Amino acid sequence: MAVTLSACQSTPNSFYQQVGEQAGLERLVDAFIKQIGQDEVIFPYFKQTNVSHFRTGFITHMCDVLDGPCKYEGDSMAQIHTGMKINEHDFNHTVDLLIAAMTDVGLSHRLQNKILARLAPLRAQIIKI
Repeated sequence: MAVTLSACQSTPNSFYQQVGEQAGLERLVDAFIKQIGQDEVIFPYFKQTNVSHFRTGFITHMCDVLDGPCKYEGDSMAQIHTGMKINEHDFNHTVDLLIAAMTDVGLSHRLQNKILARLAPLRAQIIKI
């Protein structure tokens, strides 16, 4: 997986800036990983995951999605989730864990909803049952 940072800065008042830029994204992703690690329903999907690789990729992906200076060039969501047989219930539960992580790091509900709206189009690439 290649990670690139563009030469340009994030746009003023971008979601990336509202999250707290790189440090904020790292806190958010770390909080999400903690949520996953403590969840008996979702953790089995991640038990074979290289956490460091996941962390790096998810930070870059979120940076890109939130108009930060990163360009995610890793596998597509469809490629990453192929064979995982993720159902709608477990997908929604994972979203709940992300919401809990966003709350844990102090993101407003309004910003959380905007972030979820950015991620929502990926749903069809992830749910396979």
